Amino acid sequence: MDPNPSVLALTMGDPCGIGPEVLARALTQPLPVPCVVVGDVAVMRRALAACGLDWPVAELDRPAQVRELPPRCIGVWPPPGLPAGLTALPMGRVHADAGRAAIRCIESATALMLDGRAAALVTAPVNKQALAAAGSPFPGHTEMLQSLAAGGGPAPEVRMMLANDELRVVLVTIHVALRQAIELLSVERIATTIAHAHRAGVRSGLARPRIAVAGLNPHAGEGGLFGDEEARVIAPAIERARADGIDASGPHAPDTVFMRARHAPGHPGEFDYVVAMTHDHGLIPVKYLGVERGVNVTLGLPFVRTSPDHGTAFDIAGRGVADAASLRAAISMAHELNGGVAFR
Repeated sequence: MDPNPSVLALTMGDPCGIGPEVLARALTQPLPVPCVVVGDVAVMRRALAACGLDWPVAELDRPAQVRELPPRCIGVWPPPGLPAGLTALPMGRVHADAGRAAIRCIESATALMLDGRAAALVTAPVNKQALAAAGSPFPGHTEMLQSLAAGGGPAPEVRMMLANDELRVVLVTIHVALRQAIELLSVERIATTIAHAHRAGVRSGLARPRIAVAGLNPHAGEGGLFGDEEARVIAPAIERARADGIDASGPHAPDTVFMRARHAPGHPGEFDYVVAMTHDHGLIPVKYLGVERGVNVTLGLPFVRTSPDHGTAFDIAGRGVADAASLRAAISMAHELNGGVAFR
């Protein structure tokens, strides 16, 4: 274990997408903590060239060496088992070797986290089709990280949080059909989500995070006129959280709670986090405020993991025009959740 793992590990994502380019743009700007790219040296050099950035890339034998690099130099640690010839793959296209490279980077970066050799993990976008072409049984990062963190044991129960400067939303259910999402709601599942939000707030430096729990039905059920989920599972989960010392309130009407929680200039929010029952209930308001500012956080892993709120953008890959704002926000959030101070 590194006695001072003050390094963030950044996976390069799909080498045929914009991940390496947004990494290049982010890493050539001031950052609060050393960051090492877990990826391919040639891919990163190509990304810098595409962005018109004349920075050297140093190949590292171990991630901690990034702390020894001179200023204006990007450190890349190539994990064992990376496919060869990644820069020969066509940009903006699905390729099995690109998927294999992305998987190898995720596996190796997760091992760094579990071994205590990095302080937090920031993942650049992957392509689900490329992962499938490479033979991965996992549809994306979250499921893969769950399995890797389990180490052969039971997978940790994780939750998705999407956050920006104004709003932080934690989801009870994510990528399932709406009918199934409603069926999945339970006192235990909702209470666990509230607890995840509370712990995230504490890690961010809040002594007592204020958590608003959104209802499922219009007007939070209107006293049972529009559904019984609020009384049957949501309110009992809130009571359980409050019994554990968590500042949780609700169920709040989902059509107004996000406005009440939003932190804007001259308008401090009433709440620090909102717990939403379903994917679209929670993510529409955050994404409406600007996808380029959003950060995806996986709560419940034994380490901090964040990612930008966008995909591989194959349509612009290789052109050097991708916006790195979301990735910089993801680095900032990872640093904050690891006990540092957020930056912009």
